[in-house]
Amino acid sequence: MPNFFAVMAPVLAGAGLGYLWVRLGHPYPVDFITRLVFNIGTPSLVLASLAGADIDAATFGQTMLAASLVIICMGAATFLVAKLLRRSWRVLIAPMMYPNTGNMGLPVVLYAFGSAGFAYGITVMVTVSLFQFTLGAALSSQGNPLKTLVKTPTVYAIIISMALLLTGTSLPPWLANTVDLMSGFTVPLMLITLGVSLASIQVKNLRSGLGFSLVRVPLAAGIAWLIAGWVGLPPLAQSILVVQMCMPVAVFNYLLLSAPSENLLMSPAWCSAQRC
Repeated sequence: MPNFFAVMAPVLAGAGLGYLWVRLGHPYPVDFITRLVFNIGTPSLVLASLAGADIDAATFGQTMLAASLVIICMGAATFLVAKLLRRSWRVLIAPMMYPNTGNMGLPVVLYAFGSAGFAYGITVMVTVSLFQFTLGAALSSQGNPLKTLVKTPTVYAIIISMALLLTGTSLPPWLANTVDLMSGFTVPLMLITLGVSLASIQVKNLRSGLGFSLVRVPLAAGIAWLIAGWVGLPPLAQSILVVQMCMPVAVFNYLLLSAPSENLLMSPAWCSAQRC
C-alpha cells in the first residue's frame, strides 16, 4: 500500500488541485491550456522521451504493434460486451477501444515505472491517439480522418522520433534542451486539467458505468497481457501496456459520438476534452 500510494499521490494531488481550483470559483482557461498541451507540450514530450530514450526501433515498433492489436481486439470484443450489457455496440465501441492513456495514464506510468518505462507509456499513448484520429473519426463520420491526422502536431513528432531511432541520431543539444524544457509542463497541466474536467461532470447513471468498468478493465488487462506475451515484449513494456490499457475511458469518446460534424481538431470542445 505505501508503494501504491507513492505512485498515486502525485496523480491525485494534481487532479485534486484542478478540481478544487474550479470548485473555489477561480477561472481556468481550459481551451488555452489544452491547445497548449496538445500543440506544444505533447509533441515536445514525445520528442524528449523517445529521442533520448533507451529503446531501440524494433522494440518501439513491437510496442506499437502490441498496442494496435489490443485496440483491435477490444473493438472486436465490443459486440460480445454489448450483448452482455444489452447496449448498442455503437455506444460501447469507442469506450472499449480508447482508454485515457494521456493525462492519467502517463503520470501513473511515470511514477510507477520511472523514466526507464516512460518511453513505452508514450508509445502506447501515441498509438491510441493515432487510432482515435483516424478510425475513431471515421466511425463517427466526424470530418476527414486523414485531414485531421495531417493537422496533428504529435504525428510529426512521432515521425521525427522514429527517424532518430532508426538512424541512431541524437537531437542537437540546443533542440534537445528546448523540447525537454517545453515537455516539463505537459504532465502537470494534464493532471490539473483532468481535475477541472472532473469538477464539471454530473454523475447520472453510476450503476451503468460501474458495470461497464467491471467488464472492460479485466478484459483489457487479459488481452493486453496475452498479446504482449505473443508479440514478445520485454517484461517492462508488457507491464506498461497492461496498465495503460486498463486506464479509465477517455472523455474524447463522448465527443466522437455526440459532437456535430466539424473539424474536431480545431474545435474548443474537442481541445477541452481530448486529453481527459
